[in-house]
Amino acid sequence: MTTTDVKGAESAGDPSTNEAVGHAAGAAPVAAGTALDGVDTTAAPQREEENLSLPGQAVSAAHAALNRGGRKRSFEVADHEVPRSHVEEWRFTPLRRFSALFEDVATDDREGDPAVDYQVTLPEGAPEASTLALGQAPRGTVLVPEDLPTAIASARTAQALHLVAAKNASYDEPFRVEIAGRGADRRANAHLVLEAEESSSATVVLNHTGAAQYTQNVEILVGDNAQLTVITLHDWDDDAVHIATHHARVGRDARLKHVAVTLGGSAVRLNAIGEYAAPGGEIEKLGLYFSDEGQFFENRLFVDHSAPHCTSNVAYKGALQGKSARSVWVGDVLIRKEAEGTNTYELNRNLVLTEGARADSVPNLEIETGEIEGAGHAAATGRFDDEQLFYLRARGIPEAEARRLVVRGFFAEIIQQIDVPELQERLSASIEDELARSMN
Repeated sequence: MTTTDVKGAESAGDPSTNEAVGHAAGAAPVAAGTALDGVDTTAAPQREEENLSLPGQAVSAAHAALNRGGRKRSFEVADHEVPRSHVEEWRFTPLRRFSALFEDVATDDREGDPAVDYQVTLPEGAPEASTLALGQAPRGTVLVPEDLPTAIASARTAQALHLVAAKNASYDEPFRVEIAGRGADRRANAHLVLEAEESSSATVVLNHTGAAQYTQNVEILVGDNAQLTVITLHDWDDDAVHIATHHARVGRDARLKHVAVTLGGSAVRLNAIGEYAAPGGEIEKLGLYFSDEGQFFENRLFVDHSAPHCTSNVAYKGALQGKSARSVWVGDVLIRKEAEGTNTYELNRNLVLTEGARADSVPNLEIETGEIEGAGHAAATGRFDDEQLFYLRARGIPEAEARRLVVRGFFAEIIQQIDVPELQERLSASIEDELARSMN
């Protein structure tokens, strides 16, 4: 394997599998406003919302403004407004916590001391890591900023890190990028381009540690008949603030698995976008997050079905513990008029472990054609399943250990789909650490 220092910059299309994941160990779904034993829902309301638009329905001006596929895109920072809470895209976000990332400032690199350090490890036989300047393809061919932080990250990154899985190549080891922040008071901007050429197969792991005020773009190109897995781990220190946009385009008969894991940081917001360049593409988006006291984690997803006979599958699970622990999950799926034969499903489950935590979950589905294979979504937020706890305690398992087993089972189905064994072990250990803090 090659190591390089770079300074600067559930099965797709299978709704039955998703339902099995959704109803497995963990959350007992509850409706919005339902009282939970031991949980102060007045202080921590649990919201479940869903929006559905169908062909032939009247579309109001307000609804048109919310259309996920119609947002303005531009590389120019001046074309984007400072985020405001009345805008749909930002209505759940605590803007003050992210305010530093709305400032158009350069990366705070100092001589011999970058704000964020990048260590790149390549699998044997992979092309050397390179960089791409502004306007140098394939940079900017997929990701065009939709908001201010994304535009700033693009404009303020002179050289984007470029990793390539070569045509017809298959790699046994992952591409690894270690991203280490050097201080919570230091600002950093980044743009990464991950490219899987035709008929290649590869895995890329992005691991975030340390602390920084970090805006990041990740541009993902999956060539025809290629298979790419991108795993992004947010294991920041408790004072890190991070906004990221991941934008992927999937080619003909190609497959992308995108896995987002958020365990650390003061405030982390990820906007993950997937689109299709040709028929036959598959996108699978999996996520796991565990929010502690004072942490805010937001995951926004958009799957744009603009080509026929493509599939997408989304499954995210989160747990929250501690006063003011907060999570937001918004899943947008758009099936355009030309996307006949689409099969899509999205799911979000949240497990509230202690009083004072809050999870917002909003699935949105827009359908512009009736000629589809299937489309559905599900979301629920709740406490422990009393029946599962009773079953375990009736067999002599102490309550604290029974609760741990339920949470392990809740997350296991996501962890098992991460095809890197050492990451599975690491995530299982991290979740054990989280549980030890709340249940001892």
